Amino acid sequence: MENKGVFSLLTDNLETFLQYTGFANATPGHILMILIGLLFIYLAIKKDWEPLLLIPIGFGIIIGNIPLFPGLSVGVYEEGSVLNILYQGVQKGFYPPLIFLGIGAMTDFSALISNPKLMLIGAAAQFGIFGAYGIALAAGFAPAEAGAIGIIGGADGPTAIFLSSRLAPDLMGAIAVSAYSYMALVPVIQPPIMRLLTTKQERLIRMKAPRAVSQTEKKLFPIIGFLLTAFIVPSGLPLLGMLFFGNLLKESGVTRRLAETARGPLIDIVTILIGVTVGCSTQADKFLQMKSVYIFMLGAGSFVIATSAGVLFVKAFNMFLKEGNKINPLIGNSGVSAVPDSARVSNNVGLEYDRTNYLLMHAMGPNVAGVIGSAVAAGILLGFLS
Repeated sequence: MENKGVFSLLTDNLETFLQYTGFANATPGHILMILIGLLFIYLAIKKDWEPLLLIPIGFGIIIGNIPLFPGLSVGVYEEGSVLNILYQGVQKGFYPPLIFLGIGAMTDFSALISNPKLMLIGAAAQFGIFGAYGIALAAGFAPAEAGAIGIIGGADGPTAIFLSSRLAPDLMGAIAVSAYSYMALVPVIQPPIMRLLTTKQERLIRMKAPRAVSQTEKKLFPIIGFLLTAFIVPSGLPLLGMLFFGNLLKESGVTRRLAETARGPLIDIVTILIGVTVGCSTQADKFLQMKSVYIFMLGAGSFVIATSAGVLFVKAFNMFLKEGNKINPLIGNSGVSAVPDSARVSNNVGLEYDRTNYLLMHAMGPNVAGVIGSAVAAGILLGFLS
């Protein structure tokens, strides 16, 4: 009888154990999301598409979709779990400003300072954000949700996370994954649009070499730039403040250690945390909804509008510029905030038509302007939608 009791106890323990396994709790949605995570990792390794982003996000998607027995307190949405604590950086929005600090510390604004009119291209590309905002409203999304979706067009993952955490926290996983996905797809999406909207003659335009920028100008730029943008859009303070502060650390010449920390270990650590936790937030029961599909579709539209607006703006702007001062419209795509990938795309497409016409140094101007522009656009949306 005693042996029978022990056997029964062991059987009950085994049944309980099996109930806690992922095999017992798996759904087709979990399997689908794990496959998506594996796809992200494959694209990062095989295609070299933004591996620093797609590998953490891809593995995070796998972590977040391991089937769990309810009540284990280990999932990203379960209060007090380790993953939930790490996810607070996304939910509360303090990872994105730290990313912007690192971006500022690694960004050289010389191309923009030497040719300030390139700032207008970065501004024009933000039409993608407001265009998608209007389309999302027409599609039935609430104004706050539409604003959070529209920011995908800025091609800036941290900005998308920051804004969606304030305006549409329930959609943050889909918005963040969409934003980072389109950042990785910059070399795929933008070139066909650039070729479609430009003529061969326009693609061969040679731009004047940028003038040399003094150290004094570099030191003054983050201070003046911050004051101007922050007074115009105070709601963008967390992103703009950290961006320009990071740049001041770089250019001041007396805070080298702080700048190296911001653009090195700090941004690497935060990138890992933000990638993994954003991936974890894509649990099948929350992510696999029609809203997520609409967000990806609207995000693609936003990205296309932003790229097209930048290229078309340059074409229109050239009508008012004298011969010899014209801008190659191939750098119009770099007004989105995917630094430096969209600038590289400008350069690579240009080299297809003239192997000696290097556009990278020119494209970096609107590219870094796009970083500022996306933060300003986020501040505008946050100001009238929150």
